[in-house]
Amino acid sequence: MQAIRSWFDPRELRSVGTTPDYRFSLANERTFLAWLRTGLALIAGGLAAAQFLPPLPLAHLREGIAIALLLLGGTVAIRAVDHWARTERAIRLGRELPASRFPAVLALAVGFGALLLIAAVLLRGFGR
Repeated sequence: MQAIRSWFDPRELRSVGTTPDYRFSLANERTFLAWLRTGLALIAGGLAAAQFLPPLPLAHLREGIAIALLLLGGTVAIRAVDHWARTERAIRLGRELPASRFPAVLALAVGFGALLLIAAVLLRGFGR
């Protein structure tokens, strides 16, 4: 519960360790903002899929794509704030930065989603 509290209360993080060189904190924040933009892009893609994709050959595939993108975008946003807080804590304590498999998982999910979309486009093209 302390980890989640540190997401919302900057005093919680500032009470840990020593004040680092501000450049490290700003770099951590820029990384957080980049992840947040990625999450927003995935959410926008989900909304675009729901609104603008034509009906696909498989029933409810369009809705499935939209929901998957929306869920992935929300997951990226939550993961971003958690990673930011854990990294800030590690910087302040002079510890090794936390490792994360999330970028690899996200890359695999996006790649797999692209393959599914390629298959859907090909199926639609052959269905004509």
